[in-house]
Parts: sequence; C-alpha cells; structure tokens
Amino acid sequence: MPGSVRRVRLRVLDSRVGGTNQYPWRNVTVVSPPGQRSGNRPVGGTLTGMRTSKTHPRRLPLDAGLVAAALADDGLDVRVVGETGSTNADLVAAAKAGAREGRVLVAESQWAGRGRLDRSWVSPPGAGLTFSVLLRPTVPAAALGWLPLLTGASLVGALRGSAGIPAVLKWPNDVLVDGAKVAGILAEAVPCQPATTAVVVGVGLNVDTAADELPLGATSVALCQRRASRPATGRGELLIEVLRELAAGYRAWLAEPDRARDAYRSVCATLGQQVRVELPDGAVVVGAATAVDAHGRLVVDGRAFAAGDVVHLR
Repeated sequence: MPGSVRRVRLRVLDSRVGGTNQYPWRNVTVVSPPGQRSGNRPVGGTLTGMRTSKTHPRRLPLDAGLVAAALADDGLDVRVVGETGSTNADLVAAAKAGAREGRVLVAESQWAGRGRLDRSWVSPPGAGLTFSVLLRPTVPAAALGWLPLLTGASLVGALRGSAGIPAVLKWPNDVLVDGAKVAGILAEAVPCQPATTAVVVGVGLNVDTAADELPLGATSVALCQRRASRPATGRGELLIEVLRELAAGYRAWLAEPDRARDAYRSVCATLGQQVRVELPDGAVVVGAATAVDAHGRLVVDGRAFAAGDVVHLR
C-alpha cells in the first residue's frame, strides 16, 4: 500500500511542503504520506469479525465487462477486481499517480476496508458492493465536505428507484432502512500536484448479505426486499444504478450546489428528530436536529456540529 490512513481534526497533511494546511471539514479523512500499512491481511483467508452464512447459495461474481460498458457514457472508468486490501487506498495511490476523474474500483472482497471514524467494514465475498470513486472537483476546499453527503443521497435515490426500498439518511451519510444500516460511506481528501485536491469516495453496501452474516443493527437490500415481498435486485444492476445516480448527483452539485444540497436535506431523516450527538472529544449533546447548514453541519438546538455520531431518540 502507498500509505496509511488516519483521521485528523480540521487539518490536511501537505506532502508538498511537509507541513499542514487548515481544512474545514471533519467528515473527510485525509491521507498520510507513505509509511506503515493501515491494516494487516488476515491469516487463513478469513476476516476478523466477519460471519459467513452456512445456508446461503454460491454467489456469482459481477460481470465486469457489462458494468464497464453500461457506465462508459456516464464518464466512469469502472474496473472490477476479485480482492484487494482497500479500494479507497488503491484509488488514493492512483490519484497521486495522476489518474483521471471518474475512475471506479470495485472489489468482490476487501480485507482492510474502513469506514467513518476509522471503523472497519467487512463483507462476505460476493455479498455486497464495495467500491470507490475518484473525483477531482474544482470547488473551494470548504465545499468538499458535501461529497460524502451527496453520495449518501445518491445511494438513497438508487435504492428507492431500483430496489424499491424506503431508504433514508442519518446525518451525515449512513444509509438506513427501517432504522437498520444498509450502507456506509468514507471520503478521503488527497493532496495532489500541482496544488489540487482529489477526493476518493468509498461505499460499502450490503446487497445479498444474509441475516446471520450481519452485525447487530445492520440489514441488507435482499432482506428488505424479502420482507416487502419484492423481487430481488441483482448486484450488477444495483451497482450500475448507484453509480449512475452518483454521477448525475455529482454533475448537479457542480452545476447547482444549492439545489443539490436541498436534495440531500429532503432524504435526511435526522432533521426534525430528537437526537443524541456523541462528539469526537467524548462530549454528548442532546436536542432537536433542526437543519443542515450551508457547510453540511448538523444544527442541534442552534449549535452546528461538523462531526460526531448521531443517535435518533425515540
């Protein structure tokens, strides 16, 4: 791997000068210079904490050629691999090497995937969709924090439209169905030469994951469709629709930022709720979530928060 991944608060490590620059968003992770690997490959081909269903039938791999061809007109260069450590780490390296915007890396299995707040993300091979997208938006640095939020809104749109399930967002970008998490998102800012910043957005979506393979509080597309007596949506079909929604949402955000932000707010179930916000410093705030401001921060009882774990109180 080209380098390790870690969270820092409001700062970006600048590999050009060896110093730091102020960075206005806590929900975007930054990537450190080359050094120690961010994770170790498990021994014996298993993933720590991952459960594999004993009753699930054999899962078929994605048709890489079909997916790539379907998305070529959307400006996406889609590549599918059987296994990697982390699709985000791979695209971070590609961004530093000059890869163009629109590259997408999909892995049937990854063994060092990470989510927000440095949490791990694992999925049985062939059960979910694990992919990352490389973007190079020409926007002010203060706007970059909207990318993971808008990615969440795109996922919600694809799940509602293609899978027919009532997905919503919990701020900032957890995708929920009936209160259970079906997808997570991690965005990483990558300082590049000359004086530009790329953003790698990673997505982990539970598609065909069985109940006995999921952690507490999680669900999958297949389980939601089964409960609603809806036909199953294939992983390939869902991947194409998710990426199309993401590409369209990204273009809309670049063209009309305010309208794209309103689209996010329309699917954010946190708004109007009583919530508990668990802050990075250990403090806890309880109150009413009333808005997501122009910077993507959650406003609770008049205070704006850029980072934290949110719990919807019932």
